[in-house]
Formats: sequence, C-alpha cells, structure tokens
Amino acid sequence: MARLSKGRKKVEIVKMKNESNMQVTFSKRRVGLFKKASELCTLCGAEIAIVVFSPGKANKVYSFGHPSVELLVDTFLGRDLPPPNDDDRHNHLIRAHRNTGQRGLNKEVMDMQESLQKEKAVGKSLLESGRGAYDRVCESPIIEGLSLSQLEQLKEALEAQKQKVQFEAELQQMGSDAPLPFLTFGSALSPTSGDGASSSHGPNVGAPFPN
Repeated sequence: MARLSKGRKKVEIVKMKNESNMQVTFSKRRVGLFKKASELCTLCGAEIAIVVFSPGKANKVYSFGHPSVELLVDTFLGRDLPPPNDDDRHNHLIRAHRNTGQRGLNKEVMDMQESLQKEKAVGKSLLESGRGAYDRVCESPIIEGLSLSQLEQLKEALEAQKQKVQFEAELQQMGSDAPLPFLTFGSALSPTSGDGASSSHGPNVGAPFPN
C-alpha cells in the first residue's frame, strides 16, 4: 500500500522562543523585505521608506528608502521643505540617473545572495549524504568477510571520500558566508559626518542605522 503524504503543514505564526533561531529568521526575512521593496521601486518607481529594529539585546536599526528615508519622513510629517531651485532640479536628475543604475546593481547583489544560500544548502546536503553513505557502508554485512588488508584499503577510500565531501561543503559554506554589502543610493539615515551634516538623498539599503 502506498504511503500517503501528509503534505505541507501550515506553520503557526508565533514569536520564537529560541534566540538563535529568531536572529536567523530576522536576518532572512529582513533581506527578503528589502528585496521586495527594491523590486517595487524598480518596477513601479514607488517611493518607499522602511525602518526595522532587530530583536534581542543588539537592537540594531536597519533602513531602506527611495528616494531617501529622510525625505519621505519629512513629507509624511508635513514638514516645510524649501522650494526647489534650478540647481536642485539638476541635482535631482543626476541622482535619479545614478539611482537607476544602483537599483540594478542592488538587484544583482540580492540575486547573488539568493544563489549563495542555495549553494550553502547544496553543500550541507553533500556533507549529510556523505556521512550517510559512510554509515551505511560501515553497517553493511559485506565488510564482515573482508581481510585486514582489504578493510584497511576500504577505510582509506572512505576517509578520502569523506574528506572530499567535507572540503566541497566547506567551500560552499565559505562562499555563502562571505558578506555582500548592499549598495546604497545615498544614505539618508547614515552616520553623520564630522560637521554633523548627513546626506539627504538616496536610500540606505540594508545598512545599520546609527545609534
């Protein structure tokens, strides 16, 4: 009789109790959130501002904004902004042209991160499959009839294969752990410079918000 699959189970949306799992989930979901926001800006030209506080004791702040978080916050709060002059219009065109290219680069970076996550999963699968094959061979009744010399040769072959699998998995892990910083369109909420002034244009994608 064929074994019936229970299918995919709906995951209950509740706050996680494990601190480590919470941080991993936050990091993945934050990247996904910023990716969707960047795609929305690129496809529709939407103006978006996102501010996210990380959970736990670190309590870091991350922001995404287009054309900038600061500009959108000022607009939302109804603050009086100076009327644009010819220089402002010229600078706006320059920023718009630059941001168009940077949005494309940001999308490429996000695609690379997604690809690296897949490679990490492949590396983990390779490592687990190698360990499983090693265990199955060791538990096989066939090895009971081998001589000492044959057992030593089998051991050497298995160890070599195990090291090869571990090496491939470590390469995948090293590649996926390499940081890929988001490109920014000009950080509106980046740390202020020495004279206390900060940039007033372009989104700050994925960068920690200054304390």
